[in-house]
Amino acid sequence: MPTSTPDVVRLRLDVAYDGTDFSGWAVQPGRRTVQGELTRALDTVLRTPVTLTVAGRTDAGVHARGQVVHLDVPRAAWEAVPGRSDRAPGDVLVTRVAGVAPADVVLRRAAVVPDAFDARFSALWRRYTYRIDDGAAADPLTRAWVLRHRRALDAPAMHDAVRRLLGEHDFLAYCRPREGATTIRTLQEAAVGREAGVVAITVRADAFCHSMVRSLVGALLAVGEGRREVAWPREVLDAVRRDGAVAVAPPTGLVLEEVGYPPDAELAERARTARAVRTLGG
Repeated sequence: MPTSTPDVVRLRLDVAYDGTDFSGWAVQPGRRTVQGELTRALDTVLRTPVTLTVAGRTDAGVHARGQVVHLDVPRAAWEAVPGRSDRAPGDVLVTRVAGVAPADVVLRRAAVVPDAFDARFSALWRRYTYRIDDGAAADPLTRAWVLRHRRALDAPAMHDAVRRLLGEHDFLAYCRPREGATTIRTLQEAAVGREAGVVAITVRADAFCHSMVRSLVGALLAVGEGRREVAWPREVLDAVRRDGAVAVAPPTGLVLEEVGYPPDAELAERARTARAVRTLGG
């Protein structure tokens, strides 16, 4: 649906979900997905069909605290959301979606944004955290979002290893490439530490290609267990080819924490840049 008309508004939705029982974000025939459940809830509340654009498609079993979505809706449908209430449409939409959406999908915020806002292409970065419980006795209450690992991990060694991957690189070695898509990414921040005894791997990049975070975690697990040297993940990266020795970690411990965007005046330029085909140093 086109924007830039008085009859249409663009909305930004901030969404959280427990990915355990979903076959990922994107709609798939015969499967339960986050997009499918959220679309049904919004269709019901807004009383108009909606099309959702997401900041980053998460895989089956991956969770999110800070997923971002945009959609275009008729202005009349948006203004009708409060009914006779004097509350803001965004606040009422959050409440009404909570009444029809399943418990494992939560709409946290809804607001009108400029037409130039694009949840996917306007994003400056995405931040993920992967949590691993390597203790002798794991907490069963966290089993849905913290990976249980039965070998003790050397978190400082893992931190040293991931820091060597910072910057712009071709991450082909850690991605499942898609035809016509680049695997060049900029890893902006990376750290491994412990929070309440649990190993937390945090990575932030302008974007992540398919399986990139879980492949990075797989390489770091090999370092943390002492099976590989600290330099090995960087050696894999520099080879610029898929390495069968890099395991893809399970989805259980992965959470999309936050997506960052530029000021409104820079949204259109950021989207234009993000759509361009990337080359190293370009």
